[in-house]
Amino acid sequence: MIYLALSVFYLSCCCSQAASGGIQTFVLPHSHMDVGWVYTIQESMHAYAANVYSSVTEELSKAAGRRFIAVEQEFFRLWWDTVATNTQKKQVQQLVKEGRLEFILGGQVMHDEAVTDLEDQILQMTEGHGFLYETFGVRPEFSWHVDPFGASSTTPVLFALAGFNAHLVSRIDYDLKDDMQKEKKLQFVWRGSSSLKEKQQIFTHIMDQFSYCTPSHLNFSNSSGFYWNGVALFPDPPKDGVYPNMSLPVTKETVHAYAQVMVENIKQRAAWFRTNHVLWPWGCDKQFYNSSVQFNNMDPLMKYINQNSQEFGVTVQYASLSEYFQAVHQSDLVWELRGSEDFLPYSTEPYQAWTGFYASRNVLKGVARQASSQLHAAETLFTRYRLTFPDGPVAKDWALDKLRALRWAVSEVQHHDGITGTESPKVADMYVQHLVQGMMGVEELLAALFLLPHNLDMSSVLDSGYHRKGVHQTLGQHVIVYNPLAWNITTIINVTVTFQNATVFDDEGRPVPAQIQTSAQSNVTFDLFMLVELGGLQHRKYLIKFSDRKCAGRSKCGWTYAAKGVRFERRSVPDWTRTGRRLLPVLNECYKLMFDQDTNLLHSITYLEEKRSVRVSQDFWEYHANGDVKAGPISDNYIFSSNGSAVRAYQAVEMEIIPGKIVSEIRQYFYREKNDEDYAYSITTRVPECFGTTLRCHRLEQTYSLGSLLLNTEVVLRTSTDLKSNRTLYTDDNGYQMMKRPYREFINNTLARNYYPMVRTAYIEDDLSRLVLLSDRAHGVSSQASGQLEVMLHRRLWNNLPWNLGYNLTLNDSSVVRPTLWMMLGSISTTSRLYQREAVELQHRPVIMPIDQPQKPWPEKKPRGRSAVRSVVLPPNLHLLSLSIPGWNYSSDHDVHLGHIHSGEDLHSEPDFDRVLLRIIHLFEEGDDPELSKPVTVNLKEVLQSVGEVKVLEERSLTGTWNISSLQRWKWKTVDNLETENKGCERSGNETFTVTISPKEIRTFFIHFGSNDF
Repeated sequence: MIYLALSVFYLSCCCSQAASGGIQTFVLPHSHMDVGWVYTIQESMHAYAANVYSSVTEELSKAAGRRFIAVEQEFFRLWWDTVATNTQKKQVQQLVKEGRLEFILGGQVMHDEAVTDLEDQILQMTEGHGFLYETFGVRPEFSWHVDPFGASSTTPVLFALAGFNAHLVSRIDYDLKDDMQKEKKLQFVWRGSSSLKEKQQIFTHIMDQFSYCTPSHLNFSNSSGFYWNGVALFPDPPKDGVYPNMSLPVTKETVHAYAQVMVENIKQRAAWFRTNHVLWPWGCDKQFYNSSVQFNNMDPLMKYINQNSQEFGVTVQYASLSEYFQAVHQSDLVWELRGSEDFLPYSTEPYQAWTGFYASRNVLKGVARQASSQLHAAETLFTRYRLTFPDGPVAKDWALDKLRALRWAVSEVQHHDGITGTESPKVADMYVQHLVQGMMGVEELLAALFLLPHNLDMSSVLDSGYHRKGVHQTLGQHVIVYNPLAWNITTIINVTVTFQNATVFDDEGRPVPAQIQTSAQSNVTFDLFMLVELGGLQHRKYLIKFSDRKCAGRSKCGWTYAAKGVRFERRSVPDWTRTGRRLLPVLNECYKLMFDQDTNLLHSITYLEEKRSVRVSQDFWEYHANGDVKAGPISDNYIFSSNGSAVRAYQAVEMEIIPGKIVSEIRQYFYREKNDEDYAYSITTRVPECFGTTLRCHRLEQTYSLGSLLLNTEVVLRTSTDLKSNRTLYTDDNGYQMMKRPYREFINNTLARNYYPMVRTAYIEDDLSRLVLLSDRAHGVSSQASGQLEVMLHRRLWNNLPWNLGYNLTLNDSSVVRPTLWMMLGSISTTSRLYQREAVELQHRPVIMPIDQPQKPWPEKKPRGRSAVRSVVLPPNLHLLSLSIPGWNYSSDHDVHLGHIHSGEDLHSEPDFDRVLLRIIHLFEEGDDPELSKPVTVNLKEVLQSVGEVKVLEERSLTGTWNISSLQRWKWKTVDNLETENKGCERSGNETFTVTISPKEIRTFFIHFGSNDF
């Protein structure tokens, strides 16, 4: 009651003064805590992060008016689980209940917006929100995306789906921000999806030029201002508590000077916004590790300003972010609208385009995506296992621990200085280590889920010495292949083997079409390509029989084709005087690819459906970067700044073509110098050759090899065509929606500012044809000439900028990288039907798990037949984003859950293994396709009948913490006055489990299943 009285007096005092014409200032205490970047998680926890929450908890408890916002959850959860005492936990519970400690954003990290994938953004938000709701019963309602390098239009859509009332960003182009400030347009309502429009709009606030840090210049002191706890020290906090650059204390002698600086800055900011409410962030990177000295200086300063508010024309108050946005919302203004345009790319100065990080640390980007894909597969498989074998031999707690470890690692790397590649080498190593450890644990889980419940023949698992003397026997190896998608697929998988002869049989003992050839990456291994057919969320077991002896005839060889290559002599660039005379065709049902023997390069592609030929060539080019700050702009982890146009990265090319019956493979090797022994770059193109099957022939799979690069080199794959694309490019925002990127001219740095992130998809087109590239990881992409599409695949840089050297951020990345792109060419209508699903299939390729080593088999037994696991199949325009058992234990009834939390009972709860989280996304945008862009109605009980009997279906917000029927987001007045409605899945009778999903909708449900009959 004392707290309430003080709060009412404090707020009414400030509000009455503000209402009389003054500026109402919301001082927002915060600490920006990078989950990585320069220092590892462990180093940061030890040096400052743990102290932030310990000291903030103590200081907030001393005075009712104080506030603090907590943003990223990884550091808070580590503090909560490993540092916080029971007393501190009770204090935090009370502070959260009173709204004085406010959790905003609430994800595990503040994710990057340019190179992260939609599925991983949702994962890391769900992880953080699940913890907060289970532990405190709170659901973040505001974002705080103050540091990601540019703003995607996908992010506001996701935040709206999560129940947020307002979205806050900071980093947009410097020149655009300057214009928006002058015109008071830093606040607007953002309709991030052109398909969803007003359904998921969100009020958006762009921070002014001072961003999230307190202005630090003081005209009366050599020290920075408003940072009374100074600068954090690594590796250890100082024993005497004295940190570098501690601000001059607030005293009777300094308080007026401090007040003048603060008020002047407040008034400067107020001039850029439409209301008289000013958000004044107090904090910066690594602040509030000594909250006592912070508040003990700010308290008297704010008191002095309020006592002289008539003179200053300003009132100040500590505030949470919700209090600021409530004041803006109550202003009842009509706000301008912004469509689905994003704020990418991002530049801070004329020659500082932050487009380099789209391609920085290619290996890390690839491992992060691979880990995400493996996690998705394991989540779906474990969910089916739990429902089918609730008392099976795979321990549920052990399994959930494995999943949670990988969830944590995948969430962590989405940080805006993580997957971006902008961290120091030791932090990059930390991310990879956490990801690899998590993947190893999940591989153990997958093996257990595949093997333990199915009673496989011991001959497929154990190493047996049984054999008949004097009789030659083949060696056998069993491989399980799992389809993690809710679609039936026919595809080609590749298993690396050490034998040159192999035959493949499915789980019914039938021969499987296969092809074997020398591996592209090694002379001592072989690529075994197998044609597999799998139902949705279904796995099958295959037997590979090896022999050192060459087989003779169909009966012994089965359906395996031994492919042999034809090598073409090396062709040097100076000799390319006459080209196009000797063309070699490689055909399948969709394409005719022509390769030029005079250059060993691709010459053209004809897509046979319309008999239209397009000139297409592919090769590697290099941008040479400047490393001397005295000589001009530099490239680094973040920034791309080329010395000039790209130059050819090779002087000679070799080619080998391996015609096949499953795939035909074209291997091109690019040499820096004409007579080099080792190639610098390579392209391996695989053309599917399965005529008469359901295999999609549109997919041309390309794998590249690059590295080690020369220093200060940035390498691009350049695909040049005769498409009349006018340098207009299309790229995806986080794998969610496509953005049109017309080529823009700038006074400075035009080349770098026309680079964009490509998370899954990029394409160019003209009136007749479209060339599509799909990626297994994020890259930078641009169209520097009409008909041209270049993808930056790798960077290796060094510069002498003291800041970069001091933090070891020069990106001297000497790794060899092997990314994969899928290429498609065709009409606009054909590619529009295909590319969304193809991008998902690249993201979630089948899981291939050898479950034993090649060994001598036990006596032949009759094949057991196919697995009894039935498939789960969604319509082709719907994708199963999530099917998982989160484990969070809270009541779906919010009031019941709050009652439990506030009861004072033991907060530790056992995981909930019965609640299943289901997410489905409509892949298509409005207008993509006449049929596939229509809303889709599905009965989820029928779709999931092979998983179990659906008993309860409850629609939730994106991260699961809100019941949709009770979620009432704030309504903001807009120029067109369109409003949103929340339509939950609350029906009865036969329609209880039927839902309609519109283009680009993401629907989230909690499901409870009945007992399984099989």
